[in-house]
Amino acid sequence: MVVYGMQLPVQSQSTIYAEPWEAAAGPADLVEIARTADRTGFDYIASCDHVAIPRRLAGPMSTVWYDPVATLSFLAAATERVRLLSHVAVVGLRHPLVSAKAYATLDHLSGGRLVLGVGAGHVQEEFEAVGADFEGRGGVLDETIDALKAALGQEEYPEHSGERFSFKDLGQMPRPAQERVPVWVGGSSPAAVRRAALRGDGWLPQGDPREKLPARIARLEHLRAEAGIEDPITVGAIVEPLYVGEAGWEVGRRTLTGKPEALAESLRAYGAMGVHQIQVRFRSRSRTELTDQMAAFAAEVAPHLS
Repeated sequence: MVVYGMQLPVQSQSTIYAEPWEAAAGPADLVEIARTADRTGFDYIASCDHVAIPRRLAGPMSTVWYDPVATLSFLAAATERVRLLSHVAVVGLRHPLVSAKAYATLDHLSGGRLVLGVGAGHVQEEFEAVGADFEGRGGVLDETIDALKAALGQEEYPEHSGERFSFKDLGQMPRPAQERVPVWVGGSSPAAVRRAALRGDGWLPQGDPREKLPARIARLEHLRAEAGIEDPITVGAIVEPLYVGEAGWEVGRRTLTGKPEALAESLRAYGAMGVHQIQVRFRSRSRTELTDQMAAFAAEVAPHLS
C-alpha cells in the first residue's frame, strides 16, 4: 500500500512551486489545510527549513520560510493523527543537542507523530552566518544523524563521541513519545543515497523524474544489503503536480490531471518501482480549491493506489 503525504503550502514560498494565493495566506489557512490532511487520511504534513535567504537567491526562493519546529508544533495542536515531517531540516546549521531538544519536545507534545527528515543544505551564506561548516556539510550531516539518533532515544543522559561532537552526562527531558523517532534522509546525489542507505529509516528523493527512480532505489537497496542492514526503509517520491478532475484553467503541462481512475493508474507506477510513500502537490487558486482537491484525492484517487 502506497501512502500519501504533502508539503504544506504557505510555510515555504519558492517561486518554483508557490501558488499566487499563498502570498496573502497565514496561520488560519495552514490550520485548515492541516486539519483537512488529518481528516482525509494523509500520512504526513511537511515543513521546510531555512534560517535566512541571501539577497542573491531571494528572487527565486523568496524569504518566506517558516521555522519547521514552530510550524509543526503549532499544527500538532490543531490535528490528531497526521504525522509531522521536517522536509528537510538542515541539521548541520545547529548543534545536535539543540536540534534534539526542539524535536524531542515536538514529538512529546504531539504524542509521537514526528518524522525527522534531514538534509545537507545548499545555501552557503546561511551556513557562514551561523558559523557552520558549508564545505564539510556532508560529513557534518553524517555525524549529526548519528548524534541525533543517540539524543532522540529514550536515555535521559544520551551519549555520543565523534569527530565533531561529543556529549555525555547532559540530561534532556522530556524524551520523545516514540521509542525511536524515524529519520528520513533527503537528497538524490550519490552521497545522499548512500547516506540514506546506511543511516536512514527512510529516503526522500529531491524531485527525481520517475524514470530515474528505479535505478536509484536499486542502488539504495544494494548499499543496504552490502552493509548487512536488514531493517526495512521507507522509500519516498515527490510526484508530478496534480489536479483531480478537469481544471478549466491552465495548470501546466507537467501536471497530472483528469479522472481519478486515470490519476491512480499513473501513480500506481511508483508503487511498482518500490516506492512506499508519495508526496503530492495540487495546483490551486485558493485555499478552498486546495482543500477541495485534497479531499477529492483522498476519496476518489487514494483508494485505488494499492
